[in-house]
Amino acid sequence: MGALPGNREEQPLRIRHPAFRMDVMFTQSFGTAFELIATLDAQLFAIVGLSLQVSVIAVAVAAVIGLPLGAFVAVFDFRGRSAAIALLNTLMGLPPVVVGLIVYLMLSRAGPLGPFGLLFTPTAMVIAQSILVLPIIAALTRQTVADLYGEYTEQLQSLGVGPVRAIPTLLWDGRYSLLTAILAGFGRAIAEVGAVLIVGGNINHVTRVMTTTIALETSKGNLAIALGLGIILLALALAVNAGALFVQGVAQRVEGG
Repeated sequence: MGALPGNREEQPLRIRHPAFRMDVMFTQSFGTAFELIATLDAQLFAIVGLSLQVSVIAVAVAAVIGLPLGAFVAVFDFRGRSAAIALLNTLMGLPPVVVGLIVYLMLSRAGPLGPFGLLFTPTAMVIAQSILVLPIIAALTRQTVADLYGEYTEQLQSLGVGPVRAIPTLLWDGRYSLLTAILAGFGRAIAEVGAVLIVGGNINHVTRVMTTTIALETSKGNLAIALGLGIILLALALAVNAGALFVQGVAQRVEGG
């Protein structure tokens, strides 16, 4: 029997599965993320630029202090040397939030450095990252220089070169391994989130870096920016590892030649 005029056969409701909607959302987010990168979005790359600026300065400060410190511990035999080595190795795993809390207390208005007004500035983030990176560079430098010093001790003594004069020579001879240590420190700094969030405050256009922005935008549901920064962060990590492998290859060729 045919359908009565004016009546339509009911069509079954098409309910899209939530997983389908999630797939569409992720696809659109990835597409927007790549578009932001390809078009060199000003907001996105301002965040990347600040992240690189803070991390490069922090690693440079840590290297200036950590290289001679690690070499000093390696070549001098002093009381408490074993404890110093153990301390350096332990501080390589220093929790970022603890560093952030300590720096926050030092830079707060009630802290000893409060009058300088450094809290919630890029300088505060540089200080926190430098403290985190310093033990890594110092500990790896100590190991490298100690190995070289053990190998060249007799030659240095025959030339009348004492420990103080030996440090620059050993640092130069181990420059490739030390550059790898510095790259490892940069990898730690650029991926850090806890300490910089505490001392920087994640202030837009002031202290907002890649890691803190990824955390913020993900919590807000703005996945495009978070994914875009995540892709750039992964690319930087890949570049750092590739650089370390390249340096190791150069060192092997130099030593082999």
